[in-house]
Formats: sequence, structure tokens, C-alpha cells
Amino acid sequence: VQLVESRGGLVQAGGSLRLSCAASGFTVDRYAVGWFRQAPGKERKAVSCISISDGTTDYVDSVKGRFTISSDNAKNTVYLQMNNLRPEDTAVYYCAADIAYYLCSTYRSGDMDYWGKGTLVTVSS
Repeated sequence: VQLVESRGGLVQAGGSLRLSCAASGFTVDRYAVGWFRQAPGKERKAVSCISISDGTTDYVDSVKGRFTISSDNAKNTVYLQMNNLRPEDTAVYYCAADIAYYLCSTYRSGDMDYWGKGTLVTVSS
């Protein structure tokens, strides 16, 4: 199993960026796939999750209305569209998969089976 995030980057506040997470070794439409982030000096935290088989998504309050998680099953890829970015969104973003369970009900605990290496997103004010 491998998860590879796209390159992040430097964005001005109010700008947008789309991250992708290309999966191999499993199909994203069968399991929960989540996005997490770790700001400098802070713990890694959940951001969003998608369960394609269940047709559900979840977002933490701080990104609701600004971030959208989606998937392209043909490409076996999950995306995180980030709009209206804020300096506090600056972090290393990770995607992760829970191949033991297909729902997003437990992803916020961070108990995922496989992780990508992460990609840095920097939002300037």
C-alpha cells in the first residue's frame, strides 16, 4: 500500500490549492481515506475524510465551508480542495487510509493504517 500526496506550496491568504493523494495497493472506493495536518510545533490533527462506499464525507469545524474532499475512482485518487486559505492552515498535510474499516467514524482519532509522507502547505498573510 502506498499513498503519495501531490506537492503543496506557498499560497497567499484567501487563495486556493488542491492537494491530491494517489493510492496504490488498495482501491479508495472501498475504505475510508482521510486528510490530516500538522502545524509547526503542534500535534497532527484530522481535517477531513471520505467514505466513497458509504457516500459520506466529514470535515472538522475549522475547515467546513472552505475545504472539499472528493475522489476520482478511475485514478484511485482522493483530493482536498482548499479555498479561502488562512495563515493558520499552514501545515504539513498528510493523507491516510483505514483499510480495516470503510466508514469515517473513527478517523478523527488518527488511527489509520497507512500514511503518505506529507506535503507542506504554507499560507502567507
